[in-house]
Amino acid sequence: MLEILDKGGVILWIIMGLSVVAALIIIERLIYFRKIRGDEEKMIGRIKSVLAKGHFDEALSILEMNPSPIANLMRVGLEYRNFPPETIKDMILDAANLEVPKIERNIPLLGTITYIAPLLGLLGTVTGNIKAFGVISRLGAVGDPGLLARGIAEALLTTVGGLVVAIPAIVFYNYLVNRVNHGILRMETRVNELVILLGGNKHEIQTKTPAPDNA
Repeated sequence: MLEILDKGGVILWIIMGLSVVAALIIIERLIYFRKIRGDEEKMIGRIKSVLAKGHFDEALSILEMNPSPIANLMRVGLEYRNFPPETIKDMILDAANLEVPKIERNIPLLGTITYIAPLLGLLGTVTGNIKAFGVISRLGAVGDPGLLARGIAEALLTTVGGLVVAIPAIVFYNYLVNRVNHGILRMETRVNELVILLGGNKHEIQTKTPAPDNA
């Protein structure tokens, strides 16, 4: 492996470095999305059950123990539960704007790698060919086949390296972008559900409040 990287030159080392960065981003994001998805379903079920009983403090405690984008939005909604539904929704949407960058974390960098890797491979191809033709121009003929072969090897290896890194990176990038989009849509759905739920609980509390005795 080291011999191949050495033949590919500095550019191939850079491409391999980008592959490590891309792999770390992909693994971290996959773990993140899997974790918040699993925790979210259980948490929302508990929150709905607790809110149906009007136990707001208990609901806040559950949300604090289960940090996630959805939990943060629900916590904001509960904190402003005594405000009109329009105000509750506006505050939750403001909180959602702060959560989106957390969901998109490092994904733009992965997208950049998908573009840079094949370009670096092309750059390695050009520089490798320049070296190969430089040998011929200096010697007038292929006096040392090893020197010519080294230039050609660098040209081919960097091209292959750039494509090997870019192809899976593009696949995972598109997948993660899709997960982000679904996550944002899911947050919007949860916002509407929470506003309706809090509005219903608020109305229920108001109807249960005894009227003042005018006697």
